[in-house]
Amino acid sequence: MKAVVLHEYGGPDKLVYEDVPDPVAGTGQLLVRMTSTSVNPIDFKLRSGMMKAFWPLELPAILGRDIAGIVRAVGEGVEGFKPGDKVMALGTRAYAELTVVDAKDVAAVPEKLDLVKAAALPLVTQTGEQLISRGTKIEAGQTVLVSGAIGSVGRSAVWTAKKAGAKVIAGVRKSQLKAAESLHADQVLALDDSAAMEKLGFIDAVADTVGGAIGQILIGKVKQGGVYASVVGPPANSGMHPTVKIEAVMSSPDAETLRAMAEDVAEERLEIPIDRMLPLADAGKAQAAAEKGAAGKILLLA
Repeated sequence: MKAVVLHEYGGPDKLVYEDVPDPVAGTGQLLVRMTSTSVNPIDFKLRSGMMKAFWPLELPAILGRDIAGIVRAVGEGVEGFKPGDKVMALGTRAYAELTVVDAKDVAAVPEKLDLVKAAALPLVTQTGEQLISRGTKIEAGQTVLVSGAIGSVGRSAVWTAKKAGAKVIAGVRKSQLKAAESLHADQVLALDDSAAMEKLGFIDAVADTVGGAIGQILIGKVKQGGVYASVVGPPANSGMHPTVKIEAVMSSPDAETLRAMAEDVAEERLEIPIDRMLPLADAGKAQAAAEKGAAGKILLLA
């Protein structure tokens, strides 16, 4: 099969499209013929070596977390799936024509959802959902601010919090205020507007996807006993806020959650924008574009 292989850390040019041996489904696994995958920040952070201190790669490596495709073969002990099924999952080694994934992590693609576009969903929707459900643990009637709400993880978090019955503040940049109206949050707040930030009172929780200086300001807006949940690590000044509970969230596969979020996308209750689609062979170009900032997910067609 063809795959995009990283032989050494470095820039997007280090991603090489080449022939590699076909994988084989083991016990409890599915072999999936990929239709598409997508580029996520973790992909280029791993490629560059930024993460190697605590997440070293065994080179050569095949990157990619989002799986969307058709079941080619079923491993021993797997029930509920058969060859020809349209599936999606959060897995590994997705920059390839074929990949294997644990069947327990796989969800069927909803009938109304385009199989190619399904590749935009696994990592971002599960991360956003878990940021709320496992991180903030927000309850109906409470108030949560989602930073970076216009991004794919942020959108998923806003939607999850709204489903939980919470009051949701969508935190975005001033330039994104108009676009953020489509999120249907209870309030939209410009995080780079100091006057608007000063007016923000104490809230029950923050669901952070941004971090940095904004995170250091937002943790000061969480009430005593409240929660600051983040997918980018705790703010540098978290020690100055001992009454705030810090929750670090790292996404993990959850097929039931993925299916539910995909149903919401299929029924147009949640939108995960797609910026562009490129051939798998152009993974380097796709990562370079994503690093510069895209208006939505970039898909790679296998």
